[in-house]
Amino acid sequence: MKGNALFPQCGFSARALQLLQPLGQVHTVDVLADPAIRQGIKDYSNWPTIPQVYINGEFVGGSDILAEMAERGELANLVAGTSSGAAQ
Repeated sequence: MKGNALFPQCGFSARALQLLQPLGQVHTVDVLADPAIRQGIKDYSNWPTIPQVYINGEFVGGSDILAEMAERGELANLVAGTSSGAAQ
């Protein structure tokens, strides 16, 4: 994410935190602190934007996908490990 859990540096990162924090512990990495990480995570996931959310080691998407999953009730299940969680 851009920033950290205490001080997100963009609205999309803040939105992702709003969706995830009520569901449990959130680990963040500030991509603004290291340009190599910022580009490396984009290359790794083949996803062009930040934040990038990984749950149980699998890439889920960004804040828009998280919001869609939350609206459908899928995000809480994925975090709890009760769903395959494949975001479509």
